[in-house]
Amino acid sequence: MKTEKEKMLAGELYDPLDRELSDDRLRTRLLIKELNDTREDEVEERTRILKELIPDAGANLWLQPPFYCDYGSNMKVGDKVFFNFNCVVLDVAQVTIGSRTLFAPNVQVYTATHPINHEERASGLEYAKPIAIGEDVWVGGSAVICPGVTIGDRSVIGAGSVVTKDIPADVFAAGNPCKVIRSLTPDE
Repeated sequence: MKTEKEKMLAGELYDPLDRELSDDRLRTRLLIKELNDTREDEVEERTRILKELIPDAGANLWLQPPFYCDYGSNMKVGDKVFFNFNCVVLDVAQVTIGSRTLFAPNVQVYTATHPINHEERASGLEYAKPIAIGEDVWVGGSAVICPGVTIGDRSVIGAGSVVTKDIPADVFAAGNPCKVIRSLTPDE
């Protein structure tokens, strides 16, 4: 029989109050508090915390505190990724972020979701869908990336957008719901 963590990572309904998952989230919250309490000049301390918080991160990851996530261990982050102030990543499922991707302030990345059926939702069970964000992507301030979305390489997501469907590579997309506005040329 699968553990609740195995169900969670498989995208199946799971109990978020499971002891193992609760312990994992508590460990993450303590690391996040340490990170968010560091000063700008404490680069070595931030690097140490980030290696423990997000073990599958490339070189030169920068999270401008405050930053929040559920587990950290469900994030796979490329090189030179930047998160500005007050970003949230609910990494209940895998979140993959390509190299040189930039997140403006207040960006929210949500893999976690709940059943639509009210009786199933009332059971307290939830599930998640993975998110993939390509390389060289720029996500504007206060954008929300919804469960199961893929954003292609080199695309730009406008500020305040709510991304509910996949966005292809090399486009500028914006709005609620987020839609492709135009293609980007290689020199942009």
